[in-house]
Amino acid sequence: MASATSPREVLEAVRERDFDIVLIDLNYATDTTSGAEGLELLADLKRLDPPLPVVVMTAWGSIELAVEAIRRGAGDFVEKPWENARLLSVLRTQVELGRAVRRSERLEVALDGAGAPDIVAGSRAMREVMELVERIAPSQAGVLITGENGTGKSLVARALHAASGRRDAPLVTVNIGGLASGVFESELFGHVRGAFTDAREERAGRFELADGGTLFLDEIGNVPTDLQPKLLRVVESGEFERLGSSKTRRVDLRLVSATNADLEALVAAGRFRQDLLYRLKTVEIRMPPLRERGEDVESLARCFLSRYSLRYGRRFTGFEDDALEALHRHRWPGNVRELDHAVERAVLLAGGESVRAADLGLDPAGPAPDVSGLSGLTLAEAERLLIEAALARHDGNVSQAADQLGLSRSALYRRLDKHEPE
Repeated sequence: MASATSPREVLEAVRERDFDIVLIDLNYATDTTSGAEGLELLADLKRLDPPLPVVVMTAWGSIELAVEAIRRGAGDFVEKPWENARLLSVLRTQVELGRAVRRSERLEVALDGAGAPDIVAGSRAMREVMELVERIAPSQAGVLITGENGTGKSLVARALHAASGRRDAPLVTVNIGGLASGVFESELFGHVRGAFTDAREERAGRFELADGGTLFLDEIGNVPTDLQPKLLRVVESGEFERLGSSKTRRVDLRLVSATNADLEALVAAGRFRQDLLYRLKTVEIRMPPLRERGEDVESLARCFLSRYSLRYGRRFTGFEDDALEALHRHRWPGNVRELDHAVERAVLLAGGESVRAADLGLDPAGPAPDVSGLSGLTLAEAERLLIEAALARHDGNVSQAADQLGLSRSALYRRLDKHEPE
């Protein structure tokens, strides 16, 4: 953590170190309340490190100024005096979103002038995905992106926005799985002053902030059942009310959603509305797991090698034959995210100028997994054993265990809660 007392110090700190988030004021000079200094600093930060989450705060800011900050790239805003619980919730959410964006950007080779990610798509499976993106991006159709964790769903959402007619308007991302139940409705729809105990100021929600642009709802399967009717209404009509208000507001936006859950199964279980599912997936894009993208593995690995060599000041000639063989032999249960981590590890640990198989730290290939030890167990018991084994293997590190299991951290926490003894 670092503190700074001027925009210049903020920029110097970000140039010298990596940060998960930056919290900035919008006014610095005495007797200045316009917010211009903060907006200029925000623009400088987004040019310097585009994925870096920035949260703005001001005692003088109107809703219009806060919305302008969001449109210029801020992840969220807080008003002074703030409630500590609210501030910490905002910061935690933005840190998680920022890390997700950085993981997604590791899939990129470059960015074109319009900000659209140039995705590695040499395999037939990914070419089909990108052809579909190209066809539907100009439309206003709702899109549901499905697939396992680590396959690049958020990256495709960005590609859809960048290729659409809304590319110059905001792309607002909400990680549904990262929202606490108590603030869910306020975060999506906003609230008026006095709507609840800590609602001291009026606040715009994500739907308003995305007006004219694209709203990306990640982990859509986590929407609480009692709020699904409200979400269905705004998806169908564009109309909603802020929490605590009777004034109907209207927005015009493109909705893109993503999930690693089986929504059809959730519908069958009564946990997800079928009519909402139909509205969300006018078009469905299925992201293939890396094991179905064999032709892309080497290209992605070389992309990551170049990226991390530059980041850590190392120079490599490439991968040795045994490393390439290990890359193609591995099943990649954690998908592209796992490949990313493996190459970063190799860059840090390799002793020579080329990457060897041992540097990648991958499990040697073998026959099909032996599940005989799970015979006689219920599905719930087997799941609990697999979770415990993954946590033990990674010394209790939930993030690493979740990556191994192909889950998000929030999904793993939910499974841990489910398996807690009563």
